[in-house]
Amino acid sequence: MALVDIPGSKSITARALFLAAAADGVTTLQRPLRSDDTEGFAEGLTRLGYRVGRTPDAWQVDGRPQGPALAEADVYCRDGATTARFLPTLAAAGHGVYRFDASPQMRRRPLLPLTRALRDLGVDLRHGEAEGHHPLTVRAAGVEGGEVTLDAGQSSQYLTALLLLGPLTRTGLRITVTDLVSAPYVEITIAMMRAFGVEVGREGDTYVVPPGGYRATTYAIEPDASTASYFFAAAALTGGEVTVPGLGAGALQGDLRFVDVLRRMGARVDVGADRTTVSGTGALHGVTVNMRDVSDTMPTLAAIAPFASGPVRIEDVANTRVKECDRLEACAENLRRLGVAVATGPDWIEIRPGAAPTGADVKTYGDHRIVMSFAVTGLRVPGISFDDPGCVRKTFPGFHEAFAELGQRLR
Repeated sequence: MALVDIPGSKSITARALFLAAAADGVTTLQRPLRSDDTEGFAEGLTRLGYRVGRTPDAWQVDGRPQGPALAEADVYCRDGATTARFLPTLAAAGHGVYRFDASPQMRRRPLLPLTRALRDLGVDLRHGEAEGHHPLTVRAAGVEGGEVTLDAGQSSQYLTALLLLGPLTRTGLRITVTDLVSAPYVEITIAMMRAFGVEVGREGDTYVVPPGGYRATTYAIEPDASTASYFFAAAALTGGEVTVPGLGAGALQGDLRFVDVLRRMGARVDVGADRTTVSGTGALHGVTVNMRDVSDTMPTLAAIAPFASGPVRIEDVANTRVKECDRLEACAENLRRLGVAVATGPDWIEIRPGAAPTGADVKTYGDHRIVMSFAVTGLRVPGISFDDPGCVRKTFPGFHEAFAELGQRLR
């Protein structure tokens, strides 16, 4: 059995940094993820005037319920979608002029549903170039609150940003959602807000967030379930066994549901109170699965699909086209490079196993999840290489070393 120590969750670390910055007092975050995205978020807070103390195993944040300490700041969000969406929202609750920009990759990713909602709430927010994209400037004077309608069909992060903002407004927020993707990520947000002293209500499609602010706390970051999916998939693919401690029945992250897909394909899965184990059985069955709520693990499933006994069809994943790259087409293109038959539609991909895949250079598009997913394929296909293997630093800088060690143990 391979026991794998997975780094902290990127999603939880980003939310925890926002909550800590907004809380009244000093918050300690235990086992935060140290990666390009989360370091970029912490750096962004520092640029806004928040104090962030960092040690290898814990970060301490001095919260400022009144908003950023500086009256003017320039923040570079790197490649981080949470940084690029959450920090302008946090800054809107303060008083000052705050300019945000991001990498070319992040500049291409959409923001408009969120920025439109912030404008509807009275925030003076202006895009510097393309409407609905970075760069942008927020001229903040606090947020009164009130009612707003939001389309979160492209990204649940739009809703999360507004939920996190709610307690910092003067009268609270009522957010009516017309469409929502990746709903489990919203449940993470609500559970974390509760840990910082705020209870979010729900009336049908409307989320009700009270004013009053957050209280500081000590918060432990659980391992990243999306990252764990590669290691679980490795066990299912090779017939080995992998256990991830810290992810169990009480985990916040919906992406742990990926193991249910592996179970349907024939793997043995044991979800305990504080750990999850996946054991391969030597066989993978074809499957049709809706991955709308766990779409970050779509590339992981696509990468092991060529070894199934029948077609693997993944549905309702249109939002994967507006991630770090068009992940649906990236998966299709790279599988075809390996000699695998693939069909795609607007929101689906079907992988049709046939002849054994052959090695090829995987085109990553600078997307960490494409690299990590096809690393799993590489456990069964010699000769796979990547044009940008280093892009894993976004979420797991030590991935290649950890995965190589796992591969040796599984073999």
